[in-house]
Amino acid sequence: MGPPRGGGGVAMVLLILSASASASLLRLPRLVRARLPNPTSSTSRALLLLPASSPLRAFCSASRRPSPATCSASMAMATDDNPLLADFDFPPFDRVEPSHVRPAVRTLLARLEGELADLEKGVQPSWGKLVEPLERIVDSLEVVWGTVDHLKAVKDSSDLRAAVEDVQPDKVKFQLRLGQSKPIYQAFNAIRNSSDWESLSEARKRIVEAQIKEAVLSGVALEDEQREKFNQIEQELEKLTQKFSENVLDATKKFEKLITDMNEIDGLPATALGLAAQTAVSKGHENASAENGPWIITLDAPSYIAVMQHARNRALREEVYRAYLTRASSGDLDNTNIISQILKLRLEKAKLLGYKNYAEVSMAQKMATVDRVEELLEKLRAASWDHAVQDMEDLKAFAKESGSPEANDLAHWDLSFWSERLRESKYDINEEDLRPYFALPKVMDGLFSLANKLFGVSVEPADGLAPVWNSDVKFYCVKDSSNSPVAYFYFDPYSRPSEKRGGAWMNVVFSRSRVLARNGSPVRLPVAHMVCNQTPPVGDKPSLMTFREVETVFHEFGHALQHMLTKQDEGFVAGIRGVEWDAVELPSQFMENWCYHKNTLLSIAKHYETGELLPEEIYAKLVAAKNFRAGTFSLRQIRFASVDMELHTTYDPNGSLSVYDVDRRVAERTQVLAPLPEDKFLCSFSHIFAGGYAAGYYSYKWAEVLSADAFSAFEDVGLDNEKAIEETGRRFRETVLALGGGKSPLEVFVSFRGREPSPEALLRHNGLLPVAAL
Repeated sequence: MGPPRGGGGVAMVLLILSASASASLLRLPRLVRARLPNPTSSTSRALLLLPASSPLRAFCSASRRPSPATCSASMAMATDDNPLLADFDFPPFDRVEPSHVRPAVRTLLARLEGELADLEKGVQPSWGKLVEPLERIVDSLEVVWGTVDHLKAVKDSSDLRAAVEDVQPDKVKFQLRLGQSKPIYQAFNAIRNSSDWESLSEARKRIVEAQIKEAVLSGVALEDEQREKFNQIEQELEKLTQKFSENVLDATKKFEKLITDMNEIDGLPATALGLAAQTAVSKGHENASAENGPWIITLDAPSYIAVMQHARNRALREEVYRAYLTRASSGDLDNTNIISQILKLRLEKAKLLGYKNYAEVSMAQKMATVDRVEELLEKLRAASWDHAVQDMEDLKAFAKESGSPEANDLAHWDLSFWSERLRESKYDINEEDLRPYFALPKVMDGLFSLANKLFGVSVEPADGLAPVWNSDVKFYCVKDSSNSPVAYFYFDPYSRPSEKRGGAWMNVVFSRSRVLARNGSPVRLPVAHMVCNQTPPVGDKPSLMTFREVETVFHEFGHALQHMLTKQDEGFVAGIRGVEWDAVELPSQFMENWCYHKNTLLSIAKHYETGELLPEEIYAKLVAAKNFRAGTFSLRQIRFASVDMELHTTYDPNGSLSVYDVDRRVAERTQVLAPLPEDKFLCSFSHIFAGGYAAGYYSYKWAEVLSADAFSAFEDVGLDNEKAIEETGRRFRETVLALGGGKSPLEVFVSFRGREPSPEALLRHNGLLPVAAL
């Protein structure tokens, strides 16, 4: 998932606050098996996109059949018509129902328990007798659970929630059993201490060292009461983070404001009015229209952003803003106590493992240390503060010049509205006027052309090859220069607030793997899915995107590229697996830079009706506006990263201070306009309370340093030098995109850039360099 970009306050805040448990999905080692539907005439063309011998693994391939009894049981599962337990090449997303979840997970766990026991009995400190069978066990669970978890993110329902809640403790219990296996832990240590250690490849060494470290962090060294307590904590944390995420989704869905008077939504652009009317139709107002209403405003991204940026009705902006900022902070959906419990349990877990705080646990598997994170955040804060103060002064002055009655007392719900007016005035650019130039199909075509130019791959539609969970989902095949498939991915672009989690993310369906190859194929090919929540088509128009939505698609595609273009054949370090969390945002944030590259932008920006190219003068204005309010947006990210670090380092969850006290203290040095007393954004801060960014939100800024410096390599050779750009792109592919977790992120960066990273490029890109003292 990507952090919000500079250039638009509301969009930035929204993506941060609506990010969900799915954020954690970016780096979890999830490998999801899939099923190919029975071929029909409508899918015959798509079938040609598969390799002659599909590398996707079946449950009971001859090469890994554990025993006749186990395989017979697996076959019985398939004949029971439970799609989760069938032999499939792509997940049967269209056939999985909540009723399938309980029997599938329980049957699978029983089988895996037997396989784990067999592995422990015969374990040997060798690759073939330890790592390969372990990868198969891990993969088997991630296949089924990954499919279920994905559906819960994109097709949520009360029945699915109940099913997941029932089997989740069993799943966690097995994961703990696996992570705390002493025979496996001892075998990895034996490899580490063997005479053959130096002959192992760097990728294999990193796998061994990571497995040892993960076992320790999973409590393998704990005994008796301590282990029992640790396991109780893990079970409870799983429940709490799940509940946190559900409360955020339910609170977001709960708010609906029906408007019948056009004057109340004066200023909303046609796109927003059409969406609000379309929402009203879906809620039973059959005759709703963009022109005459009624309209329904929600807290879903496209609706919320439009109100905050364009509604002239200040009272409406205040109502919607307060509703958004206080989501999941009251009544049955109140996350306050859940936050407190999560922080207490994380601290207790850290101390059981011998650490002072949870941040130290988090840093054990990252590039950074707590001290280095705090140093970076303070340097960036100092570089941003004066710019942010000036941003606020400029806003006040402009509002006053415009005759605004609130000019001398701007509130939070005024900032995005007046920022948009100032941006329009200063740069003569209106984001809504740009939408017709950014139709989704054209944007995707341009994105794929860029991938071809930089990395030498082609992306082709493969709709019909794999089942999908919604008719809007697209499926693609990625091919190399020899026209051979190297990867596949799904793309789910549109907001569906009734069932789909907010935010944007990329997740793993399959990782590239030598062990899981079959039928003579050398590897199993990687598969990914990209999920966004952008403006859906309205009426007969295609999805017309804001520029920020374009950036988001580029961002998530960057994640997907690192997953899909990996050349690592060891599944545990292929693609994004095994990559330290604070480096995983490098490719995604790197891709965002190309949205401002002239040739790239002009290749995607064509009017959806007339075919007219985006005028060059408008492109120049977009570039000029790139760093508009950059200091403010930088500080906002630093606020979120800083409160995350403080809650997981010095904060005492058993003390007298509340988490809101901590946030307000952090805001004093990271926010020019003090937060409202009732600011409860932490109750929807899913990145750190329902995702993988606990004591890790700083990763966005950490990786932003890497990504900006990486893009500066292209600037150095000349962005208009096509040959040099192509050569540099191929080098980026062969290092950053190809090496996965098989090398340390710093080594990978140095392999590409020829030196260690510097923050200079980031500060220069954000227009903050003159103030920096680095």
